[in-house]
Amino acid sequence: MNLFIVSILVFVLNLPFGMWRSKTKKFSWQWILSIHLPIPFVVGLRFLFHLGFKWWTYPFLVGAFFLGQLSGKKIADYKARKHQIKNSDTE
Repeated sequence: MNLFIVSILVFVLNLPFGMWRSKTKKFSWQWILSIHLPIPFVVGLRFLFHLGFKWWTYPFLVGAFFLGQLSGKKIADYKARKHQIKNSDTE
């Protein structure tokens, strides 16, 4: 159960970082930060929920990490398109 909770928290934690990453130039220092800043929090969640670093936890948490980043990017892209359409309607 702890692994499920931590996976959800990792996913949610990465949403804003994925949104930030989508607005930065690829391979810039901000892009690198948007990927690497959540990692200490993920490690902290592992310790807080007593998961440790067992090999079988990696697919779940790495998957949640990247799905959160990807979903954040998709949300930011959707909001940008919606805003662009809204502004083009008023013109």
